[in-house]
Amino acid sequence: MRMVDLIEKKRDGGTLTQEEIKFIIDNYTNGSIPDYQMSAFTMAVFFKGMTDLESTYLAMAMLESGDSMDLSSIEGIKVDKHSTGGVGDKASLVIGPLVASLGIKFAKMSGRGLGHTGGTLDKLESVPGLSISKTNEQFLEQVRNIGLAIVGQTGNLTPADKKLYALRDVTATVDSIPLIASSIMSKKLASGADVICLDVKVGSGAFMKNVEDATHLAELMCAIGRNCGRKMTAILTDMDEPLGCAVGNSLEVIEAINTLKGHGPEDLKHECLEVASYLVYDAGKASSLEEAYKLLEGQIDNGEALEKLAEMFECQGGSKEYVYNTDLFQKAKNVIPVLAKESGCVSKINALEIGLSSMILGGGRETMDDTIDPAVGIVLNKKTGSMVEKGEPLAYVYSNGKNEEECVNRVLNAFTISNDVVDKKIILKVIR
Repeated sequence: MRMVDLIEKKRDGGTLTQEEIKFIIDNYTNGSIPDYQMSAFTMAVFFKGMTDLESTYLAMAMLESGDSMDLSSIEGIKVDKHSTGGVGDKASLVIGPLVASLGIKFAKMSGRGLGHTGGTLDKLESVPGLSISKTNEQFLEQVRNIGLAIVGQTGNLTPADKKLYALRDVTATVDSIPLIASSIMSKKLASGADVICLDVKVGSGAFMKNVEDATHLAELMCAIGRNCGRKMTAILTDMDEPLGCAVGNSLEVIEAINTLKGHGPEDLKHECLEVASYLVYDAGKASSLEEAYKLLEGQIDNGEALEKLAEMFECQGGSKEYVYNTDLFQKAKNVIPVLAKESGCVSKINALEIGLSSMILGGGRETMDDTIDPAVGIVLNKKTGSMVEKGEPLAYVYSNGKNEEECVNRVLNAFTISNDVVDKKIILKVIR
């Protein structure tokens, strides 16, 4: 078998076999196939695409390039969720405790952010002392003991994906739905969960800008998961404005805590309950999605979900007091209101601009070497559909003195105010 022949086959629109795809991934990972040939192959995939089965074989080959988490020693159904990323997306910090408080094992390996928002791990590290680093055995033990762990990727999981993603990043082949789906699902499969719910973001602050492309990606990821024996759901959610009100690491953790206390933003609460309902239903803890939703609402009302988050903080080296007293979090020196220039209805909030505004304050990374300031960010005072009076705060900038004026202007320009009253829908589509 020769790589040049496989490049030619895909270039001409052919369908690769499982053996051929495994040959490509194995030999690229061990260095036998050079970057220039793999670049040609990814470009061929970019233009010619892949079948669902080819994408499954690609995900499986990347999965088999390294270690996998074996969760079989943990009793019961293990669940996980994945978000394709968006501005203000702190949903894992709400969904994990909600699900775990019902006795379902939530075992999640998460990532850092690069760009206009911090990742889930960056958010967690705004809790002093909390560690996102666990050995495989420590991770398993924590899930056994409290039913919940959110940590960084451990061991040698999917090394082929790391190498291939770095190549795609510099060869303009990131925007390929088969390559995106295989990359995401190789990591999700390696994490070992039985039930997976995918939160696929759509809009200005998301990687997928329209429902059509997001649907294609979601259907392909579900197909890969099903082909590998997992129960799969994908939920398309709106990211034309930030999720919730807070954008910035400690600000988002505080908002997640407030949501578990029963007084978070309505859009964040509803999305988290929807995603969690599918996990609860597929884990067999409810006879219908409606029953699952009501059970989860009860876990907020009785405080058990909040207590589960406190347990996780303590197990990972933080203090549970931060859950019960959010005033303990590090505070920004300056809080600057962004005032409306006119009256009307907020018809649009550009999520990407809000995310970039937080980044220039120090809340995100432009390079992997950048240090994140956990205290800075943006808190929206108005959401899409809200009425606003001239001079009323649209948002607040939390700053430690870096790029304040530029940030205020960007946040102001991110808001569109019109005379038309608009309505927003957070859940756009569900794929089962």
